Amino acid sequence: MRLARTLGVLIGVSALWFAPARAADEIVIGFATAASGFMQAYDKPAQDAAMIRIDEINKAGGLLGRKIKAVFADTKTDQAEGAKAGLAVLDQGADLVVVSCDYDFGAPAALQAQAAGKVSFFLCAESIKAGIPGVGPYSFSGSVLAAVQGATMAEWAYNKKNARTFYRLLDSWTVYNKGICDGFDWMMPKLKDAKLAGSDTFKNDDASIASQITRIKSLPKEPDAIMVCTMMPGAVSAIKQIRAAGIKSMILNGSSMDGSYWLNAIPDLSNFYVPVQGSIYGDDPNPKVNEFNKKYKDVTGGDPSSQYVYPGYVLIEVWAKAVERAKTTDAPAVVAELEKMNNEATLFGPRTFNKDIHHQNQGRYLIIDTEGGKPKMVDQWTISEKIPVDYLVSK
Repeated sequence: MRLARTLGVLIGVSALWFAPARAADEIVIGFATAASGFMQAYDKPAQDAAMIRIDEINKAGGLLGRKIKAVFADTKTDQAEGAKAGLAVLDQGADLVVVSCDYDFGAPAALQAQAAGKVSFFLCAESIKAGIPGVGPYSFSGSVLAAVQGATMAEWAYNKKNARTFYRLLDSWTVYNKGICDGFDWMMPKLKDAKLAGSDTFKNDDASIASQITRIKSLPKEPDAIMVCTMMPGAVSAIKQIRAAGIKSMILNGSSMDGSYWLNAIPDLSNFYVPVQGSIYGDDPNPKVNEFNKKYKDVTGGDPSSQYVYPGYVLIEVWAKAVERAKTTDAPAVVAELEKMNNEATLFGPRTFNKDIHHQNQGRYLIIDTEGGKPKMVDQWTISEKIPVDYLVSK
């Protein structure tokens, strides 16, 4: 037994010694993401978008005159496997480690990158922890905080739809859901005449939210807007029940409910609004986004399923800019350049990073309105002030 254990250690060490060396003229990006398990549905589309940007850079001559090589390791939607995947891509010479969309599943790989002194980017995580507070100073996210989504919908509905009474309905299943409502809570006191008519909670797998609906219907007047902080799959049931009860209030949600793939379950859904970083419906005001959607379909064989495709493209875009400006892939220099970015233009809206936050606490969102079961872009909004980092961290 002792001999077998010793041989195992020696084999493991040998595997590290003889890990394939990267070519001197290559820059390596390692994807420690889910190629299996439920996180694949989130990671794969964003990773495909990242690969499109990598291909564009390579066709334009590369980065610092060197081609980008992508290497991959499957986290299997498992936190322990995530740490292994992070080590695996680092062993293959990764200069940048790209990790899963979700903080809980992406953090193990990101922590390995942090320990190795390498930059990591979450594909589309929207928790403040997916960065400095949860991983460290070399960690970033390509997406916009969930709290910004909640704040955006509250301020937009107040200013553009004249909503004055709101009802808050929180699905307590995930940190993401809570983040949406945290942003809503932060914005509400800033809306002069806005009032919270009531607040309630449910769980994503609740078969019925009849009691919550009863409390909404018992109000003296139907609220102007219901802020529903939820995500798939339970969101469909909750929204369907609200409408089946005859409640016609505007329903606001976070970006998690972007996409038309679920609308056949509520075919006549109307007065339903979500914020997105870019429109997948062919009506984005930026024609280059519509061009990207076509390219995505040409490359992958399918249309973007939701706005969560886009952060993968963005993270490669901003990291590559920082590398070019730093003239190196060394993490301290690249991080310093990323932290100088203030409303940095990207294909899917501006990005800002600084020494206190490696995520977006303010951002331009397009507003998608679903009417008669058909979503379309109707407006865009940027919250009037950034959500304070101290507030975000305290939540």
